[in-house]
Amino acid sequence: MRPLLKRLWNMRRALAVYAALLTAGWFIGHWVHGFAVPEMRPMNEPTIHRLVTTALILFVVAAAIPFVPGAEIGFALLLIFGAQAAPVVYVGMVGALVLSYSVARFVPVQALVRVLSWLGLHRASDVVEELSRLDPSHRWQYMVDRMPPPWLSKALRNRYLTLAVLLNTPGNSLIGGGGGIAFLSGLSRMLSFWSFLAVALIAVLPVPLAFVLIASL
Repeated sequence: MRPLLKRLWNMRRALAVYAALLTAGWFIGHWVHGFAVPEMRPMNEPTIHRLVTTALILFVVAAAIPFVPGAEIGFALLLIFGAQAAPVVYVGMVGALVLSYSVARFVPVQALVRVLSWLGLHRASDVVEELSRLDPSHRWQYMVDRMPPPWLSKALRNRYLTLAVLLNTPGNSLIGGGGGIAFLSGLSRMLSFWSFLAVALIAVLPVPLAFVLIASL
């Protein structure tokens, strides 16, 4: 029990930041949901267009932020507006994931190492620093070799499928949401832009496509 308490105490900053990110993500998601899904009331066409455009921009930006439940906001838009919103939600969600991934690619590795050390995650800091010295083609094997549980090693070997599953897992905002997962993918430098884009295009498609198919029946 004491080793566990000591470990938690050493990770107190990381736990506090995690709790703060979860809370901030929930508030941002709640605010964007309230704006993007307003009360139904009579509006003229220009007002509707402005509302839709602003809601889409907010949706893309918010869904790109780690720990914001972007997928849930998109699903709410589909439930309210139906199949006609499917293309907008699809493009918006893919755009949010690509935005988060792209921003992360500009984060210096040493800055990430310092942040992890400050949070008390020294083992993760050491792993990131070691990964930065390796060629990108060897990083996956390095990670596989450091993952004793067979299911983790298998998940890393099937990284594209694992990424797609994580993006579609309900409640994934607890592990960073779509924006957080995309951000980590960019930070890792282990997925090329085009590989990530291909996974995002496929992973986001099922739900909007389902709404279109149901509406066509």
